[in-house]
Amino acid sequence: MVVTAGAVPVRAFIGGRFRESGSDRCIDSVNPSDFASVVARVPEGTGEDVELAVDAAASALEGWRRRPGPARAEHLYRWASVIDARRDELALAIVREVGKPIGEARGEVQRCVAILRYYAGEAVREVGEVIPAQGEGMLQFTLREPLGVVALITPWNFPLAIPVWKAAPALAFGNTVVLKPAEQSSYVAELLAQTAAEAELPAGVFNVVPGAGPVVGEALLRAEAVRGISFTGSTGVGARVAAIAAERNVRYQTEMGGKNVAIVAADADLAHAARLVASGAMRFAGQKCTATSRVVVVKDVADRFLALLAAEIAALPLGPVDDPAAAVGPLISETALERVRDAVASAGGEVVRGGGAPSDPRFSRGYFIEPALVRDVAPDSRLAQDEIFGPVLAAFVVDDLDEAIELANHTRYGLSASLFTRDIRSALDYIRRIEVGMVRVNGDTTGVDPHAPFGGLKASSSGSREQGPAARDFYTEIKTIQIQG
Repeated sequence: MVVTAGAVPVRAFIGGRFRESGSDRCIDSVNPSDFASVVARVPEGTGEDVELAVDAAASALEGWRRRPGPARAEHLYRWASVIDARRDELALAIVREVGKPIGEARGEVQRCVAILRYYAGEAVREVGEVIPAQGEGMLQFTLREPLGVVALITPWNFPLAIPVWKAAPALAFGNTVVLKPAEQSSYVAELLAQTAAEAELPAGVFNVVPGAGPVVGEALLRAEAVRGISFTGSTGVGARVAAIAAERNVRYQTEMGGKNVAIVAADADLAHAARLVASGAMRFAGQKCTATSRVVVVKDVADRFLALLAAEIAALPLGPVDDPAAAVGPLISETALERVRDAVASAGGEVVRGGGAPSDPRFSRGYFIEPALVRDVAPDSRLAQDEIFGPVLAAFVVDDLDEAIELANHTRYGLSASLFTRDIRSALDYIRRIEVGMVRVNGDTTGVDPHAPFGGLKASSSGSREQGPAARDFYTEIKTIQIQG
């Protein structure tokens, strides 16, 4: 493998050992803050790499699933401790490889620690229930058992947290794992594999195969021993994952993004709403599936609110990402940058602020754009309907709250929404009517507690939920047992 000077060659982690890929073809993982800096060379990967990883996971499965829950919990606790001890190194790697501001990167690492500790606790909880039987002298109960080998396909925007929030419950409930990380965050995935090795997870329980989606991802989806697939990424790829999983009759879950909305009622605390909407829309350059991408404002307060919002957006510091004060950061790639520029240019509304290249020369070597606020966007326009995945916010003005909720629901996505109001009746009405999986009142649309179910409605999700107790429903199967005395 030919390696660019300063670039790290990424390896597969299979059966408890690092190994070179069978492929000589590589993909550059570039620092979004400095596109001249190649962070890592990622092998394109091969079907043989996947076969070896799946075989390792299948070989480790019986020993891992039979290990008592408290023993599995101890491994997860140890893994959490290793990640915590290496938190600074991991945060800096996230900053460098995906351009996440250092403050958020540190928070992501600590979230991983919390997730692993939470699922360590879940590993020792009850795993079934006793059910009354119709017959006399009969005991009837259920047990939950692991699916088996599960494939995890993860995106670049949370390069540590999403792999962990998928792997932690899978392992806690007795499955073994093969992770396919995004090409743009494969170096962080290698560091995650290093922490798993340092925590002495049994060989083959956790495996990582870097590479291109059409090569590694496709082979992993079709691997015969894989009995469950958890995917986070684009709607198009998610649809393909679902089709292949359905064809093979294996369990799957797909998280595929959103067009998240904040509604501002006439009685809202406007300053509070402006601060949270700006943060939810623009931090990490809007590159979160739960980022606020639409704001709908009742006309009585629209001008005042949008002025406050524009000021709050302007106050969010734009990189450099190793500065603890940085909030926005670069986009992940030139392609992403062009997509956001095109979306702003074709919006058809009034660009209130942003959308151009920053004037500061510090940002000239990265994929930076000034956060944009666009008012009076057409409801059926691309900016109103498509997930742009960048620091651009479409603003709409409506007559009343009924119209606001109707407009908020006018999208194929249904991940997250927020309403800012002081009226409890309005809040309760909105909670019932809004078509999203995660509903907020007087908070921003981003994130969710690591022990709470995560997922959306409509095109945002396949219907199952990640995180919290809901993860057990995905990663386990139910057996119903009757014993006759």
